Amino acid sequence: MKRVLFLFTLLSMATPVRADITHKLSSSIQLQVNAAATQVERIGSSFSVTGNGVDTTDGTTAGTVSVGTITSGVYSPGTIAATQDVPGAAFSYTQSYTQADAVSTSAPTVGTVGNFSTQVSTAAGTKDTLAGTITSAGVMTLTAGGAGTVATGQHVTELSIQ
Repeated sequence: MKRVLFLFTLLSMATPVRADITHKLSSSIQLQVNAAATQVERIGSSFSVTGNGVDTTDGTTAGTVSVGTITSGVYSPGTIAATQDVPGAAFSYTQSYTQADAVSTSAPTVGTVGNFSTQVSTAAGTKDTLAGTITSAGVMTLTAGGAGTVATGQHVTELSIQ
């Protein structure tokens, strides 16, 4: 009996064992085929006339600047003539014009250059040979596709011992 009591006392004094181990594996592959896209920016017309010591005329009325015309969204200024107020005196005259992009009557087509000042056009992606695999050992294989595709693979191993 004394032996059993001694063994029981000895076992109850032992500290508990902690063996918390966590192991996590995470794998993922993302395969993406982009759509066709066209982005454009249309600029508008700009017209400016400034001067000192001059008179302007649109050809019929002195001191006026023609209103011009607008066709397909593009402003076309009228003819402007400037004459010096006092012959031989100092004068300055500046005229500037930026022509607008015409208003398009149809949607842009991917790969064709339209009538816009700034245009970026990207063709649709093609999957062709786009593929990806990850084995249980974490070995990753990504195969490139055609233009306009993206393949992204990730394998994460986490080990926690507490």
